Amino acid sequence: MTLLRVEQIDSRYGLLQAVRGVSFDVTRGETVALIGANGAGKTTLLRTIAGAHRPHSGRILFDGADVTRVPTHRRVSMGIALVPEGRRLFPGLTVEENLRVAVVPRRRGRWNVQAVLEAFPLLQPRRRLLAGNLSGGEQQAVAIGRALLSNPRLLLLDEVSLGLAPVVVNAVYESLQEVIGEGTTVLLVEQVLTRALTVAGRVICLLEGRVVLQGDSRSLDRDRVVGAYFGLRRAAAGGAPA
Repeated sequence: MTLLRVEQIDSRYGLLQAVRGVSFDVTRGETVALIGANGAGKTTLLRTIAGAHRPHSGRILFDGADVTRVPTHRRVSMGIALVPEGRRLFPGLTVEENLRVAVVPRRRGRWNVQAVLEAFPLLQPRRRLLAGNLSGGEQQAVAIGRALLSNPRLLLLDEVSLGLAPVVVNAVYESLQEVIGEGTTVLLVEQVLTRALTVAGRVICLLEGRVVLQGDSRSLDRDRVVGAYFGLRRAAAGGAPA
């Protein structure tokens, strides 16, 4: 059953059109990766879905309800959570305090502070440290954990591995596998192609704000994905040659 439907979304910054007529569905429990080079429109699209950026045109439907004009805080209460690029933690608060401020009282679910600390074991010995003193990987884990504490039905992850060492990326993704295994629907932005093709069941490639390729990650030819990623050749949405 479809949880998220994006219909012909255009998003702009003044005269600059960052997202151009993008449409796709995400099914409950599915993990989908948005890939594309810098400037492809991935972050803007995630922010638009989360309500942090208002689209110029098009519709966003969440569990059948039109949320295109619904403010961000109401989308959170409906079950949409964004882990933004740059993490945006409160550096003067401890790890545990950063987690607790994100609890949404009326949303019930499996995620509480203890469950997050168990899912991200690298945070256990850091729970009383200030977030500003953490490593990049630890901060990313806190940012993901903070989003989980709203017990989201749809988790939006922006640039999971950006700026992190490979060993740290591995640790973060190991913990994410538990989140995915719990049945949370995940839409993630990931620039590391190998990682995106491994963790996601489906891949959507953006180029200059448009969907140029999408399909099952196991069936897509890697060379074709690389070509679409860098715009070396155009590919129609759905995988058929343009």
